[in-house]
Amino acid sequence: MPENIDVRMIRAHLRDIPLVPIPDGFRIRPMTEADIPLWTDIERDAEPFVEITDDLFLKEFGDDLAAIRDRCYLIETTDGHAVSTISAWYNRAETNLPAGRIHWVATRRAYQRRGLARAGLSYALHRLSQWHDSAMLATSTGRIGAIQLYLDFGFAPDLTTNRATEAWMQVRDSLVKSNVSPWPW
Repeated sequence: MPENIDVRMIRAHLRDIPLVPIPDGFRIRPMTEADIPLWTDIERDAEPFVEITDDLFLKEFGDDLAAIRDRCYLIETTDGHAVSTISAWYNRAETNLPAGRIHWVATRRAYQRRGLARAGLSYALHRLSQWHDSAMLATSTGRIGAIQLYLDFGFAPDLTTNRATEAWMQVRDSLVKSNVSPWPW
């Protein structure tokens, strides 16, 4: 089994973002601080690689809780059951990256493959375009479906990170084996 290597992807501009509506039966809304336990529950349900601790949200977003109302979103059923989350975040000053950041994308396992991540990514990128000229995200080579989604939305591999060549060759091999997409580079 291939190693799960961290990778980064860049979208050089935030023009021509595909417009994908939220599927029927769902809606998207901003998060509030009261939704933090709900975010944690969604992430735990969806996450196969990272331990989701009770304090993870505050570690990732806690230095700017006021921003979560504008930049963190939940997708829920029309009866209010939250099933997915995505954030249109920003990079902290120490990263020296002016790009916006797609951050912590997750959909409960029972709701995956219904177009929620695709619609959420469209929504989050349109929101990011209000504040930033480009976008980045971090993911890992074990998330081939997510990588394919990001490629579909114009993200490209960042080849400057540690082990990038090895990681992206692994992704290429996985995409070719799955016949999901031709290798675009």
